[in-house]
Amino acid sequence: MRPKRILPDGCLDLIWQDGTVFVAGPDTTAQVTLPPPGSRFAALRFGAGTGPGVLGVPGSELVDQRVPLDALWPAAAVRAVAEAPDPIGALTAAASRRWQDADRVMVALAGAARAGVPVGTVADRCGLSARQLQRRSNTAFGYGPKTLHRILRLQRAVALARTGRPFAAVSADVGYADQAHLAREVRAMAGVPLRELVR
Repeated sequence: MRPKRILPDGCLDLIWQDGTVFVAGPDTTAQVTLPPPGSRFAALRFGAGTGPGVLGVPGSELVDQRVPLDALWPAAAVRAVAEAPDPIGALTAAASRRWQDADRVMVALAGAARAGVPVGTVADRCGLSARQLQRRSNTAFGYGPKTLHRILRLQRAVALARTGRPFAAVSADVGYADQAHLAREVRAMAGVPLRELVR
């Protein structure tokens, strides 16, 4: 089995692996995993800054970390999920019980970042100062809007490159200064060249 490279995506995940439950915090660089043969997984992804409200901690406390869920929730609640015969059903039910409505501004920020809208424009549209937007983004996503923008631009670039589009065209379409800028950003966040990601 080959290692799996998981790119940063602006999300938090709640993961069940072989009876252990943990939180995969928001990543700023790719995570490379090689699960043991026969390992079983179930995962619940929180998009658009919704995870921290469910987990009860700001995203900034979980950046680039894998945290046992029982460090955040009562042990009995986590044990019920860990031992459940249907892990994905148990993860979903546990998250539903703690669900809080998403910060609409952060949902708008995620959508704007996915579309490549500049951070200053997002702050103006939301009626927030740069500092207010930074603080709310740190809580919701684990990092500020500029980092979120970089991560989601990387996601767009990789998706477009996987369609077979030339890398120079990808860099222009997604908003990099040039192909060298795209190459630097991919290596910085993914740890490998773009060509290796699209194989």
